Amino acid sequence: MTERTGEAFEAGEQLTVIGDRLAVGDAAPPFTLDLLDASDGAIRPVSLADSAGTTRLLNVINSIDTSVCQVETRSWERSLPVGDGSVRVYTVSMDLPFALDRWRQAEDASHALLSAHRDEGFGRAYGVLIKEWRLLQRAVFVIGPDDRLSHVEYVADQMKEPDYSAALAALPTLG
Repeated sequence: MTERTGEAFEAGEQLTVIGDRLAVGDAAPPFTLDLLDASDGAIRPVSLADSAGTTRLLNVINSIDTSVCQVETRSWERSLPVGDGSVRVYTVSMDLPFALDRWRQAEDASHALLSAHRDEGFGRAYGVLIKEWRLLQRAVFVIGPDDRLSHVEYVADQMKEPDYSAALAALPTLG
């Protein structure tokens, strides 16, 4: 597996990212992640295939318990028409499903917050696994109805937010 250095950092600490960088036009790697179902407290699997034929935005964050990740997740919640079904928004982190759902409920967020805590497969497949932290590098992926990437952004400085405008422009319903 590829290890990339010099592509992610925080406050001067250089981080190692595991996995190959994806590019626009690549097939989105399949995934199955965990979602806490607030209605009964059960953890349910959510896969990329579950939303086949729709546009998906993956908001990949380090941890919902950090201020930049919270600001970013709130921004996607406010920017996108989550309720109309035209775009599926998923926030993905290595946080436990319980922490993600606690934040979702406190913020009254309507999009799904998915946990990659069980294994490093998502992080490796999308090229966002930070070796030193066992967390995910901040990134944004837009996946079209054809399961191909129409937008890819890997954010190098983990204290910075992504380029929201560029991702929004890649959405067929909003661009």
